[in-house]
Amino acid sequence: MASSLPDPTAEDAELARTARENAAKKSQLAMTFYRVMAYITGFWLLLLVVEMILKYLVDVNGNHAPVIGTWVAIVHGMIYVVYVLSVFNLWSIMRWNFSRMIYLIIAGVVPVLSFVLERRAAFWYREDLPEALDAVENRALRRAQIQRLKSERER
Repeated sequence: MASSLPDPTAEDAELARTARENAAKKSQLAMTFYRVMAYITGFWLLLLVVEMILKYLVDVNGNHAPVIGTWVAIVHGMIYVVYVLSVFNLWSIMRWNFSRMIYLIIAGVVPVLSFVLERRAAFWYREDLPEALDAVENRALRRAQIQRLKSERER
């Protein structure tokens, strides 16, 4: 079917460039949001680990009573949900494979791993962004060509 599409016009190319620019902005926002959430999640997970060590291993207050407070686990849980949403958003925009999403999700529950994989995800992002933007531009160009072909056939 690709060979039967009409040649792209300047208008089609402009629509495709606009789609690419929008995708670049959207992916940058998603990456920034993910990076912020990775650090926040990592911090709260470390705080939760400290709470668990003081509560169960050191038994500071006796009878395994909370040291910092039970709210640490609750806050980490809520933040983790937002972190998972940020991972899913970045994953879907970048069209990464499923295993990358799983790695990033697991990083939110293994102490220090969110800091490590945040760096790795930034590398993946820089490496994959040009290809992802090219794909967005090509899809937009093809959609414009198909839409033009449909409108020409309706006439």
